Amino acid sequence: MANHKSALKRIRSSEAKRVVNKYQHKSTRSAIKKLRELTDKKEAEAMFPSVVSMLDRLAKKNIIHANKAANLKSGLAKHIAAL
Repeated sequence: MANHKSALKRIRSSEAKRVVNKYQHKSTRSAIKKLRELTDKKEAEAMFPSVVSMLDRLAKKNIIHANKAANLKSGLAKHIAAL
């Protein structure tokens, strides 16, 4: 167990951040899955900017790697174009 006050605070803050990051990551993955399941092009095009925004936010906060976000965005754009 931690001995210093700062280490105890670090444990608390990192746990709080972990929970928030996990929630954001999971909700983004759910949105991506929902977008991939859409068959209507209009709906998919309407939903695409919000999913891209979520991915950019995750990449900015280093929850996912920037290249992974780029690959996901590219794949989703191709999927929408193919509809």
